[in-house]
Amino acid sequence: MIQPPPPFTPTADQARELAARELAGAAYRAREPGLLERVGQWLLDRLDELVTLLTAQRLGGAGGVVLVVVLVAVVVVVVRWRLGRSARTARLAPGPLDDTGATAADHRARAGEHAAAGRFDEAVREWMRALVRGLEERDVLAARPGRTAGEAAREAAAVLPGADGALADAARCFDETVYGGRPADAGAVARMRAADEAVRGVPVTAG
Repeated sequence: MIQPPPPFTPTADQARELAARELAGAAYRAREPGLLERVGQWLLDRLDELVTLLTAQRLGGAGGVVLVVVLVAVVVVVVRWRLGRSARTARLAPGPLDDTGATAADHRARAGEHAAAGRFDEAVREWMRALVRGLEERDVLAARPGRTAGEAAREAAAVLPGADGALADAARCFDETVYGGRPADAGAVARMRAADEAVRGVPVTAG
């Protein structure tokens, strides 16, 4: 009679690897990179500390590994729940590029004020809003709540092929500042202003 294979009991290192794979899943990739990196690294750091503690106290073997796996499972469930709540809250909140009732000129003026005061992150946001609002005023884009900078760049590039590079650079700079956790500086503001000017100088291609 063929005996069933023994149950799989991972080692502590294997348990950590399983946790790392789980944290690299689609549920976490859906969040902005800054949050993903911080949450993932924090969890892996805590797991490392737990494995070290079990080893120091000679609590290894199947019992110790099972404890690690159980704790990892609990943490993963909690993080998934928190990320789900964050996603639902984000869907209810207005997007950073949603229509605020201001014109493109208004956003450009605000960007200039922020830059002059050294508020470079805010200036980058306002330049992207100015760029998108300007495209809407030219009927290149239809106003749509929840549109991301990348989506705006791709949609506008189809109508303004000569501005594809400037659009992509503006979206990249905006995402790095707003979602990537990279503080903006005067150079980033200059990139956004140059992108806006470049896009405004490209005529609309007739469809």
